[in-house]
Amino acid sequence: MARALRTCSTPGCPALVTSGRCSGCTQAAEQRRGSATSRGYGRRHRTRFRAQVLARDPLCVCTSPDCGHGERCYAPSTVADHHPRDRRELVRLGLDPDDPDHGRGLCASCHGRHTAAAQPGGWHQGQT
Repeated sequence: MARALRTCSTPGCPALVTSGRCSGCTQAAEQRRGSATSRGYGRRHRTRFRAQVLARDPLCVCTSPDCGHGERCYAPSTVADHHPRDRRELVRLGLDPDDPDHGRGLCASCHGRHTAAAQPGGWHQGQT
């Protein structure tokens, strides 16, 4: 059965979609967001921060009771997450955001859950 069409979730956009944003609004949001490299996640991040965090934490270190895995998630770590401060805060404080001491290894599921909770209103909030 076909789903009813809805209005694009971007305020003021009249386009009809099955869910979320229309392709034009999605493309515009991605252009405003910029590339991973322009946001600071370039070669140094990948070779220093990400590689060292995932080597140190091969299993997800999530211990949050709301992670959905019980007391501790033992899934393989696939995401190097800045924690307890996010990348923007580390830069604002003059700290090195690519220092592995500012990170933890998480599985994609736990990372998504924590990121969504830390950014009320959606993944792209504050990234205009």
